[in-house]
Amino acid sequence: MAKAKAAPAPETTSRAATIERNTKETQITGELRLEGTGQYNISTGIRFFDHMLELFTKHGGFDLTLKATGDLDVDQHHTVEDVGIVIGQLFSKALGDRKGINRAGYFVLPMDETLCVVAIDLGGRPALVYKDRVKVRLVGDLQSELVPDFFDGFVYHAGANFHAKILYGRSNHHKLEAIFKCWARAMRYACSTDERMKDQLPSTKGLL
Repeated sequence: MAKAKAAPAPETTSRAATIERNTKETQITGELRLEGTGQYNISTGIRFFDHMLELFTKHGGFDLTLKATGDLDVDQHHTVEDVGIVIGQLFSKALGDRKGINRAGYFVLPMDETLCVVAIDLGGRPALVYKDRVKVRLVGDLQSELVPDFFDGFVYHAGANFHAKILYGRSNHHKLEAIFKCWARAMRYACSTDERMKDQLPSTKGLL
């Protein structure tokens, strides 16, 4: 009697991307896996910035390796903005044609005395609305005015609407940390796929 053949193992799709971006101001390499477990290896030369990206990776359930070398002797601006560009490119490449994704997501997070809300739409149209209520020049070693530049680089290269608002809070550290954690949780849902819609673009236009 012939033995029954075992059913083939289900096909697993791992959405991942690698980017290398070199300019006269920064040299950045990045590798992203959407179906990750929150593993990270991040170095930008700005420790508080590293910490925020580590939080994002862990809370998003992504895997991210990112190495950035920039002209920090001039200013942090080029490094922070260009890292945003690379992370946007990584997500855009890893998402591929974006069929079956949830596309939009939001999260509300209490970070001790601080409350934050972030909403994101990966619909292909870049827009940034950002209000962090940070009033100091430095948070840790990061120039706080550059955080919107980071997200600006991200949205234009990820093709994303991104809205972030601190409703209230005292600690500037908590305000920025809440934004990165909220961003992570909103992205985690927006990037996730819906099995019922796996062959469809999440748009009535038929185009993202």
